[in-house]
Amino acid sequence: MIFHYNTFIYLLHKILSFCHNIFMIKKFLICGLTGWCMEVFWTGMGSAIKKDKKMTSITSIWMFPIYGCAVVIEPLSRVLKKRNTNIVKRGTIYALMIFATEYLSGSFLKKRECCPWDYSKAKFNIKGVIRLDYFPAWFAAGLFYEKMFTRKNNTSLRK
Repeated sequence: MIFHYNTFIYLLHKILSFCHNIFMIKKFLICGLTGWCMEVFWTGMGSAIKKDKKMTSITSIWMFPIYGCAVVIEPLSRVLKKRNTNIVKRGTIYALMIFATEYLSGSFLKKRECCPWDYSKAKFNIKGVIRLDYFPAWFAAGLFYEKMFTRKNNTSLRK
C-alpha cells in the first residue's frame, strides 16, 4: 500500500485540529465556570453591601456561554505581549471586548425577553445592557483571565 505524503499531511492536520478543538472546548468550559464563580462572588458582595446577611447571589444559565467567550483573551494576550503592550492598554482592550460581548449578547437576549440583567436604572447604562461604570471590574476580569491562562506553573490550561 502506497501512503501518499499529501494524505499523511491531511490526516495529521485533521488530528491536530481535533486536539486543538478539544483544548479550546476545555478552555471555554473553564472560562464559563470561572465567570460564573466571579458573578456569584460579585452579586453576593452586592447583597452584603445592601445588608443582606444571606449574601444572596444571582446568576443565569445564559451567563455560562457568555463568560465562555473569554477564551479569546488567551490568544489575544499572546499577540499583545509579543508587541510589548503595557498592562493598562491590555486591560483596556479586554474591558472593551467584554463590553462588546455584553452589548451583543445582552441585545440578542433582550430581543427574546430573556436577558438576565437589566441596567436601565443605572446612571451610566447603554440601552440597559451595559454599565460603563463597570469598566474597572471588566478591566480587572480581563487581566484575571489573562493571568489564568499565562501562569507559568499551570500546564493544565495549555495545549
